Amino acid sequence: MKKIQISPSILSADFSQLGNEIKRLEKGGADMIHVDVMDGHFVPNLTIGPPVIKSLKKNCSLKFDVHLMISPVHKYIEAFADAGADIITIHPETTDNLKASILKIKKFNKKVGVCLNPGSKIDLIIDFLDQVDLVLIMSVNPGFGGQKFMPKVLDKIKKLKKIQNEKNLDFDIEIDGGINFDNCKSAIDAGANILVSGTTIFKSNNGNIKKNIDLLKSQ
Repeated sequence: MKKIQISPSILSADFSQLGNEIKRLEKGGADMIHVDVMDGHFVPNLTIGPPVIKSLKKNCSLKFDVHLMISPVHKYIEAFADAGADIITIHPETTDNLKASILKIKKFNKKVGVCLNPGSKIDLIIDFLDQVDLVLIMSVNPGFGGQKFMPKVLDKIKKLKKIQNEKNLDFDIEIDGGINFDNCKSAIDAGANILVSGTTIFKSNNGNIKKNIDLLKSQ
């Protein structure tokens, strides 16, 4: 069984103190930093772009787990790779040629992730599972932080885990959306080994990041 990792989402951080917030995550035991990039087109919100990622990456030793919710995504892959993304995750719906986009990410020596929204079927990515490093399952409809977890996606994770075992594949299964102390165990039991969490990590227990990360791992 893969080690459980926590990828805190800086979408819930204090944006006026992003550099300090990332240092707090490093000290608190985060395994990587989850960066949500939204374009106001594929999802109904706008967040940060390559210049901010480049600036934050300079003073951070952790991997940047960059989730691109932008369409069309293909032409922006190089910019995010150059900015310092270590993992680049894209949605199959945002590219005309998923294979070409996967190859482009690999060309820049980055890990490849593909993401499924709650309503997206595994069929969209099933032919590419042997080419990716990570599959991100959204447990909310992407666009905003603080939404309520959708337990129905656990069946998708179980199905994905079954395919992984049958085909002897070795990608990470990441889950993002409303992850807290009440549902993290069910996500892990279903097969997820990377938990993305924002509000729970930054706001619970009076903002005690280390305690919150430890609790998510130990539920």
